Amino acid sequence: MSIKVANAPVNFGIYQVEGAPLDADTMLGVLAEAGYDGVDSGPIGYLGTGAELRERLGRTGMGLAGGWVDLRYEDAGAFAADLAGLDAALAVFASVPVGDGRFAPRPTLACPAHPARFAGGVAPGLPGEAWAGFASRVQQAADRCRDRGLEPVFHHHAGTLVETPDEVERLLELTDVSLCLDTGHLWLAGGDPVAALREWGGRIGQFHLKDASREARDRVRAAGGDLAAAVAGGAFPPLGAGEIDLTAVLGALGGYQGWLVVEQDVPGSGQDLDRILDDQRANRAWLRAHGL
Repeated sequence: MSIKVANAPVNFGIYQVEGAPLDADTMLGVLAEAGYDGVDSGPIGYLGTGAELRERLGRTGMGLAGGWVDLRYEDAGAFAADLAGLDAALAVFASVPVGDGRFAPRPTLACPAHPARFAGGVAPGLPGEAWAGFASRVQQAADRCRDRGLEPVFHHHAGTLVETPDEVERLLELTDVSLCLDTGHLWLAGGDPVAALREWGGRIGQFHLKDASREARDRVRAAGGDLAAAVAGGAFPPLGAGEIDLTAVLGALGGYQGWLVVEQDVPGSGQDLDRILDDQRANRAWLRAHGL
């Protein structure tokens, strides 16, 4: 099989290790039972590290798809300070044995949130003269991952400095880093996931499948809400319940090989856990019905 399907702790509102609404063993058990092949790390340490992580994954037969690492690329000093966190994450990823390199953990490089920006570049992004330094530091981070034997991907994201299709294009032009294409975040930023697969297919190293609703985005933005409010307001519904033609997206995957990570961001508190569990089971069933 050239594609394996993973899930992610973010789908359960797990954004930090302490106070997570669901323990790791319960989450992995539910995902394995639903038919997922792997999982994203979530916050480093949530699934454990070292022997604990390997044992936990092995017990449920789950692979590790990768994990998110924020780095402040726009500020040279802050970026240097953040590298210790990247190294810690790389040590976790490198500790997991992998039989097939296509399904090795992908360090998912990304920008921290910039609250003034939300879905489509409402606030200005990087000025033109700042792109060279920004991209140089992304390249440094990518090379650092490769030095540990791991192939990184860069995740564009609503409400960050790499959000819009034009910003993704600029980053791809200035670096050799692979892209983690997220269909939902691209949709909210005004992009077309099918066109992105056609134009950037050769650079896509990981794929996050997410449905999305611009109607929810616009409703929240009109009320002055931020990205977190959009998440709470239904900007990322279950697969097949949003506005993206996900059937066309899957048809455009072409020769992609690697992890397909199902994502459906939810708030970190105040959620109906039973509904979330049902959604993730339904997301796996939706993919199975569409051939994956």
